[in-house]
Amino acid sequence: MSTILAEPQPPKDQDRPPLKKKDIAADHPTWCPGCGDFSVLAFYFKLIEKKNLWQEKITTVAGIGCSSRFPYFVQGHGVHFIHGRALPFATGISLTRPDLHLFVFSGDGDAFSIGGNHLNHAARKNVNLTYVIMDNQVYGLTKKQTSPTSPLGFKSKTDMWGSVDRPINPMKQLIGAGATFIARTTATNPKHLMAAMEAALDHNGFSVIECLSECTEFFAGAFDATNPRKGGDFMEVPKDHDVTNESAAYKLAEDSFPGYFGTFYDVETPTKNEKEAEIIEKLQSKVQGMKDWEILKSNFDKMK
Repeated sequence: MSTILAEPQPPKDQDRPPLKKKDIAADHPTWCPGCGDFSVLAFYFKLIEKKNLWQEKITTVAGIGCSSRFPYFVQGHGVHFIHGRALPFATGISLTRPDLHLFVFSGDGDAFSIGGNHLNHAARKNVNLTYVIMDNQVYGLTKKQTSPTSPLGFKSKTDMWGSVDRPINPMKQLIGAGATFIARTTATNPKHLMAAMEAALDHNGFSVIECLSECTEFFAGAFDATNPRKGGDFMEVPKDHDVTNESAAYKLAEDSFPGYFGTFYDVETPTKNEKEAEIIEKLQSKVQGMKDWEILKSNFDKMK
């Protein structure tokens, strides 16, 4: 009498040991000593551990720049995509695999310069993903050029006389673009950074964090004004701030540098993912029971 063996079933999540840093850390980070990006990576690992995420459910996407090396350092699915185009690529992943926890990492140049247009459209569509922008106010990978967030008077290889271009305000741009979760933090405040990343992950929709991340090689001391250990002042968003009030968020963003830190805006609206799923379900219901060739013929007949 033959015995039919059942196919092995993957372990249920509750039966799996939680991931540790050694399970999710890949190549050794190659940033310059003292770079703020080390802190962001460390708390990305902690977030994965705390939320009991599994490697097959994590996807890390990045564009180009120092900060965008993230996928190399994470043991899991990831893509190091082309300059400024991380968000449209990530949008495709988010829409086709809504079960994944999708994280996108960029610098200020990747996000606000060559990728600025994609940022606006991903925000207004409310694609379900978490976008972390590590802002060091300089192009570091290409050895010190002025970036979209560099302050007035900043001397670089492209502005040897000092920048005369008014820097963009990331918070204002994100609010205006329609992002549904917007927070601001720094790499030098670990507790605050972790809380921001956790809140962004929990948000259903396009969540963005601007994290001030110092480039010790080409713009050392850029964020001393935000670091109490260096005589600065870390001003948190007032406790009575209404995160659902867009006008209030914009008013907070108008404060001059170093500005406020915390959650500026947080609202729940239908995501691009949910809207697309509704369209697909509606269209599939119209062809239910039809064979593939019948659906194809029907579409061709409509074109006559």
